Amino acid sequence: MQPILSGEIVELLPLQLGHSRELVNAAADGELWNLRATVVPGPDTIDEYIANALAGQQTGTVMPYAIVLRSTGLICGSTRFWKIDRLNRKLEIGHTWLSRSTQRSGVNTEAKYLLLTQAFEVMDCVRVQFTTDELNHASRAAILRIGATQEGIVRNERIMPDGRKRNSVRFSIVDSEWPDIKAMLEQRMQR
Repeated sequence: MQPILSGEIVELLPLQLGHSRELVNAAADGELWNLRATVVPGPDTIDEYIANALAGQQTGTVMPYAIVLRSTGLICGSTRFWKIDRLNRKLEIGHTWLSRSTQRSGVNTEAKYLLLTQAFEVMDCVRVQFTTDELNHASRAAILRIGATQEGIVRNERIMPDGRKRNSVRFSIVDSEWPDIKAMLEQRMQR
């Protein structure tokens, strides 16, 4: 069973088909589906986006979430655990996007804190990784801000919807680093 993850400003709810309209509304704040360096669902792709996430959930390799602002009850984005490998106790946090108005607001920090706490303290992970487009400088900076270490660039790692061959930057946090990163994130969230 996929847990609900609750913080002070956000709640991460297991993604459901019924979230499609609110996700599109959140992505409309900034027309995020037009961004070249990431894939955010729009009105034409939301059903496939959710179906793919839920298919991965059925196989046990994905735990998709809608990010909900507790103050309004509105969905402001999405994130997920994916590439879950229970044998090797590792996973990736990805497919994260936030409506333009909630970027750099503390929402991402708290959502990542909730996910990392679940990964390291409940799922007993030894490694959590993050991957982003080499061109996505805002995402790269956000991943570094939460304490991840950049490991390198994976060339031609995937083909983007526009046909571009994407180079991806890989980051990670390992279990021995988590206590210090957790303390840093808690201090940041108190500000």
